[in-house]
Amino acid sequence: MTPDDLNPALGPDDSVMIAAFEGWNDAGGAASTALDHLATTWDATVHATLDPEDYHDFQVSRPSIVRDANGERVMSWPGTIISTTSIEGSPAVSIVRGIEPSMRWRTFCKEILDHAENLGVSTLVTCGALLVDVPHTRPRPTFVTSEQESARARFGLEASDYEGPTGIVGVLGHEAEQRGITVLSVWVGVPHYIAHPPSPKATAALLVQLERLLDTTIDLGDLPDEADAWVRGADELAQEDEEIAEHVQQLEALMDETSLPEASGDAIAAEFERFLRRRDGGGPKNFE
Repeated sequence: MTPDDLNPALGPDDSVMIAAFEGWNDAGGAASTALDHLATTWDATVHATLDPEDYHDFQVSRPSIVRDANGERVMSWPGTIISTTSIEGSPAVSIVRGIEPSMRWRTFCKEILDHAENLGVSTLVTCGALLVDVPHTRPRPTFVTSEQESARARFGLEASDYEGPTGIVGVLGHEAEQRGITVLSVWVGVPHYIAHPPSPKATAALLVQLERLLDTTIDLGDLPDEADAWVRGADELAQEDEEIAEHVQQLEALMDETSLPEASGDAIAAEFERFLRRRDGGGPKNFE
């Protein structure tokens, strides 16, 4: 489905859990950065912390020594935090942010979903980022799917046709479905030739998609400026590498050929409404 086909059907009576994890499902760090942004912007408070000892190989995800606010050295362990927040007129939101575990995935998912049930979560939104053949000069593609017929009917979605290896978001979504939780999968594409984090343009596109889903406004903060700087950096990379420049031109031509010649009236109206919501911040950028 295209982003503007999404029917924002979540409201104040819903309770939503949004999850993203660093690692295999997080190209360019776009998804985990998006949830970090949400947690900060919405002043989320910690609800629970999963014990990293149970799920991580510390030779793969090593702890770090950092300085606290008082300048003292402290140990920062890789792990998963569940935080909660609320936005007036929107669903109650829980945010799950962590690192893809090294072991005990089913137990890991069970612990998260036990917290979800305690919080009364009715809908789980898993977020990921993947490498795709798109040029950095064009809007970032986003995809929303669901494997549940009722969710597809409610939100106007399609099922994913993917078959193959999956990451922790795939397992978490599957286990949530078994508990009767509505599961939506949101992905953003990151250009494969500039995949290292950060990827602010993809992060912003993912946040805009979540805006539509939650029918709310998310303050993008410095992301628009960071996205502009990211595009300029990618332009410079293409200028310095003839092979990349040629590849970008090929991707641009292919994307332009397959794009619709004009936006629908509904899409234009929806974009203008988002502009009005953000007018105090300088208007929307073309992230999606």
